[in-house]
Order: sequence, then C-alpha cells, then structure tokens
Amino acid sequence: MTQQKKDGMNYAPTAAKPKPVVEKGEFIIAAAHLDHGHIMGQVNGLTEAGGVLKYIYEPDAANASKVDGLKEKHPQAEIVDSLDRILEDDDVHLVASAAIPNLRGPLGCRVMEAGKDYFTDKCPFTSLEQLDQARETAARTGQKYMVYYSERVHVESAWYVDELIQNGAIGDIVHMEIFGPHSLNKASRPDWFFDKNQYGGILTDIASHQFDQFLHYTRQLSGEVLHARVDNLANSDKPELEDIGEAVLKLDNGVSCFSRVNWFSPPGARGWGDGRTFITGTKGTIEIRKYFDAGRSNEGNVIILADQQSEQLLKVSGEVGFPFFGQLILDCLNRTEKAMSQVHAFAAAELSLRAQAIAEGNR
Repeated sequence: MTQQKKDGMNYAPTAAKPKPVVEKGEFIIAAAHLDHGHIMGQVNGLTEAGGVLKYIYEPDAANASKVDGLKEKHPQAEIVDSLDRILEDDDVHLVASAAIPNLRGPLGCRVMEAGKDYFTDKCPFTSLEQLDQARETAARTGQKYMVYYSERVHVESAWYVDELIQNGAIGDIVHMEIFGPHSLNKASRPDWFFDKNQYGGILTDIASHQFDQFLHYTRQLSGEVLHARVDNLANSDKPELEDIGEAVLKLDNGVSCFSRVNWFSPPGARGWGDGRTFITGTKGTIEIRKYFDAGRSNEGNVIILADQQSEQLLKVSGEVGFPFFGQLILDCLNRTEKAMSQVHAFAAAELSLRAQAIAEGNR
C-alpha cells in the first residue's frame, strides 16, 4: 500500500497517460498558500495538461516541505516572498491555492480583482457571506472562481460514471448515496484543522465533494436540505472538531440524495477512506469504489453497473485520465465553461454551507 493511499491530506494523483492541451508556455500558473496537501494534486493536474508553474508563494514557514516538494518537481518555478509578485505578472493566467479554508474566499476575490482566474481546493468558502462576495466579484470581473472537487474531477471512475449516466446507462437518476469516510491522523494535522472558525465544519469541508457530485450527475443547480447532522462523538480532546456528518437533500428535479462523512476510517483499512457512491436510476444501478476495493484488492476505480440486461464490472484505472484539467485550461484561455460552470461551482458550495448551518442548528 502506498503512502498516498494511506494519507488523504496529501493524496495527489498522477495520470498514467498525460494529455497536454496546450504547448509549453501557453498557460502559466502560480501556486500560493499551500496549507493543504491537495495543492500537489491541483498542480499535478494542471501541469500534466500542459500548464507551466512559474511561481510558488508560501508565507508560512510551517509549509516549507510543500514548497520544497513543488520546487523539486518544477525546478523552473520561482519562489517569491510576496503575492503581489504573482498578481502583477501579466503572464500568469491562473492562481492555484489550498489556503486555510476560511481564507480561501477573500484570497480568491483578490486574485480575481487582479484579472486572474482562481482555482481553490475545496471547501471554497466557510460562510455564505464569503460566497456572496465571490459571486459579486466573479460577475463583475469576468474571472473564474473554480473549485478542486477532487473526489469527482481527480478520480477516473467518478469521471467515467458521468459519461455512463449522460449516455442513459441507468435511465434517469432517482436516488444517490455517497459515503466519504476519512482517516483522522490526528497527530499530523495542523492547528487550524481543529478550529471551527478556520475549517468551517465537516459538511462545509469534506461533504462539499458530495454536494458537487449530486448536482453534477443530475445536472441540477439547487435543492432543499431536508436533514443535516454533525457531532463530535469520539474526540473530546478536540472540542471544535466535528467527526461525523450527514445530510439528506431533495434536488429541484425530485431526486433524493444522502451524504455521510466521518473521520473514522480505521488504520487497518487499505487506504485513507473507502469512498463509495451508489446511484439508482429508472433502468439500472451503479456503484463506484473509488480508492480501493475493500476486502478484496488495493485497486480502485472499480465500477459495478447493473442494467436491464446484465451486471458489468468495469475497471478504469489508467484508462480515463483526468480530462477536467485540460478542459479547465482551455476554459480559461477561451472563456468557456466545459470543465465546470461558475454557477455549478458556487451552487455546490451554497448547498454544503446551508446543510452545515442546519446541522449546527439541530445540534
């Protein structure tokens, strides 16, 4: 078992068959505020699709190892001591960031005000006020505020399933359940991870992946939160941590969705979290085993499809790649929205924030 499989905070997939969509130098990126290890995955995806990392900016010495890791992999990148160096360079198209969650929204607005697109780790916001500010800034500047919902855009099986759904493999979706257990690795987490004001809550944070998938697979843009719950059941030494969360949604088309997330993935499991998706349609069902096949194999990206004729076991590791990043680069250059619409990016965030607020009210 690789260390990346055991450590979700620093999980950074690489493509088996990278497919650049631009020539070297056509799309320039910078990485700023490297507080979460997901920045490695963000940069991997963009550079495999042809982007070039020009700058690295990190104000916190505690993140020096991430700076060193990016510099080692991208020796041409310049380490700068000011974000202004990045924002004042007209060659930079996009700034990728994995800042502390409550800083992501204000940072994104600053990037957009400078005339650059922004690509943040999830969760993109910790409050509805931050979301409102970003919506206004994106609309006024015309810049993009994109979100690294990695459990869909950087997982081959999750990406391929969307093709199956849109091609009618299971008919119309009627129900979805997505489970996101994570390993806590408490001793290795930074202080902000346990500060509610900084990380925003478990539904705001890791469940944002699931809200993204609910909306994307159904091609919906809003819904109603019917139930939401958060709690701290086993970590009294970290009173602001929420170690369990769940939510029930009804989307605007009537599809019901259940989200369950927690920090209880055990050390003995094959990886940092047995991410599963179950999708019921009018003509079939789909199960996705994203990261490993629990009890059987270390191999992830396993899809089980049952339709009107048969059952199929699809194994897609190394076959699909990560088209999102090439699409995002072309969207930034052409001002299109193939990778992710701005409305969708904000809608998934809004649903997770509203679910979090309801859960806190119920606690």
